[in-house]
Amino acid sequence: MINEMSPYLLLGFFLAGVMHAFIPGKYYSRYLSGNSFRSVINAALLGIPLPLCSCGVIPTAMSLRKEGASKGATISFLIATPQTGVDSIMATYSLMGFPFAVVRPIAALLTSVFGGVLSNVFDRPTSMDVSCHGRQCVAGQSLENSGFGEKCKNALYYAYVEMMQDIGKWLVIGLLMAGLITVFVPDEVFAVFEGNTFASMLLVLCIAVPMYLCATGSIPIAIALMMKGLTPGAALVLLMAGPACNFASILVVRKVLGSRALVVYLFSIILGAIGFGCLVDYMQFGGIVDFMQRLTATEACCMHDDSLFSWCCTAVLAILLLNALVVRKYIVKSNHHQNITMNTKVYHVEGMNCNHCRMAAEKALAGVPGVESVHVDLASGEAVVEGNCDEAMLAKAIEDVGFRLVK
Repeated sequence: MINEMSPYLLLGFFLAGVMHAFIPGKYYSRYLSGNSFRSVINAALLGIPLPLCSCGVIPTAMSLRKEGASKGATISFLIATPQTGVDSIMATYSLMGFPFAVVRPIAALLTSVFGGVLSNVFDRPTSMDVSCHGRQCVAGQSLENSGFGEKCKNALYYAYVEMMQDIGKWLVIGLLMAGLITVFVPDEVFAVFEGNTFASMLLVLCIAVPMYLCATGSIPIAIALMMKGLTPGAALVLLMAGPACNFASILVVRKVLGSRALVVYLFSIILGAIGFGCLVDYMQFGGIVDFMQRLTATEACCMHDDSLFSWCCTAVLAILLLNALVVRKYIVKSNHHQNITMNTKVYHVEGMNCNHCRMAAEKALAGVPGVESVHVDLASGEAVVEGNCDEAMLAKAIEDVGFRLVK
């Protein structure tokens, strides 16, 4: 399974890095203001290719909200972004074939637009929904004034260090879970759901909604479950609901956007996942799902790919994961403690799970009056703040992006 995915993962990470470095960040917030259908669909279209996981999208969306994005656009961005990304689309194609690779972004687009429009209809606009001043957001920070060489360096670092740190652990967990399911789960375990697609989807929803599943790491799990008899529609429910929702996002949406927005958020994800899941299973009468299953079976037979290219890609992926998850962690921690001086204060930021969380926390703290410099370390959760500033304002800035500051 790793051999089959590794070439597409490396390509997907590279494309994500190019997007991060070369697309100006201002475009991610300029078109999301206003309580209109245009802002909702812009948020969905901007979010779908972004390689943000379901924890990284939270501070990004909250930052967009603070910069003027409407509630509808924020909800649309929250639903669409974690479900797909250039990396997960490439990985989906590698293991599940072209049909699923097309269905995933289409389902994410329509579900997120539905949720955003619903939010605009049932949620009153506030003063934050009036205008967006085009300030640069965390999602698309890029070195706009840097040269081509510096941007290329930034793209590679983001792709093969920061993104590896963000989703590498979950990708490994997903692959291990897929292997365990394939080996230890009996083939007849899902036979009880034969002919009852809706029941299998409800089971998957109960498991997927509260859990943390990244868009890429959920693919091997869905494949393993399909091999054990789960319907393609139920597998699509896992691919949609798992990355789009978890306890962390539920709590943050409730706190920042309100109870009504949370109801719209959850209703849109659940309805969209079940609706598209039923549609995929229903289309088997037209032969499309039969094609998916045959293609999946073919991919499964080819998972033991012994080509030199696949093994080379797997080796490169393993080295990059080891560097991001082990080596870089201790290097950054060592340098971080060496740079602490007497003119700094050290805090602990709770709730960070990825580099997008770290970037959001750094940006929020840097915006507090009196802060001269700030460095946030993801591995330890420590925030080193230099300057004379009010601690209450620091705590408020961190809370506004969904985290908690502890001295």
